[in-house]
Amino acid sequence: MLASRHLTYAALLALGFAVGVLAHTWWSADDEDVDDLSVVDEDAPAAAGECKMILGVRMDLKMDKGKIAAQCGHATLAVYKAAVKQRPDYVLAWQRRGQTKIAIKIPDEAHMAQLLADAKKAGIPAEVIQDAGRTQVAPGSRTVIGIGPGTSHLLIAAPIAQMDQLTRAFKLL
Repeated sequence: MLASRHLTYAALLALGFAVGVLAHTWWSADDEDVDDLSVVDEDAPAAAGECKMILGVRMDLKMDKGKIAAQCGHATLAVYKAAVKQRPDYVLAWQRRGQTKIAIKIPDEAHMAQLLADAKKAGIPAEVIQDAGRTQVAPGSRTVIGIGPGTSHLLIAAPIAQMDQLTRAFKLL
């Protein structure tokens, strides 16, 4: 009786080990598939020219530095996700050139809305962040606009001149 119990435990242990090996093999294969989806091509040469993303912060909301930093983080991620779908060539060039981000002061929501419309019309990725309103600003407040990334690379239909033209009137933050 004791021997059969030990044999059962040994069989269960072997079965558990086999399932673990198979699961590890299966999960490892999935990890390699995810790596293949990376936007960055490690073998590609770095893009020449200027590349940047612009973050426009509404100044009429009087957000403190921490709130501005959080909202800029949200805008960076939102416009990055949009750009990966819309213009992966811009994203690749931007990643290769250091992922520069420029923060500018937007006076109010009307200026932000116009900037969003102009960027979309020019085919430049742009996203506006609406705050949940749990801390400093009213729920639904449009706090930051992310534009780009863009590049001045000659081989890519480069929007950086358009981005500069759209944001030229605004001061740096």
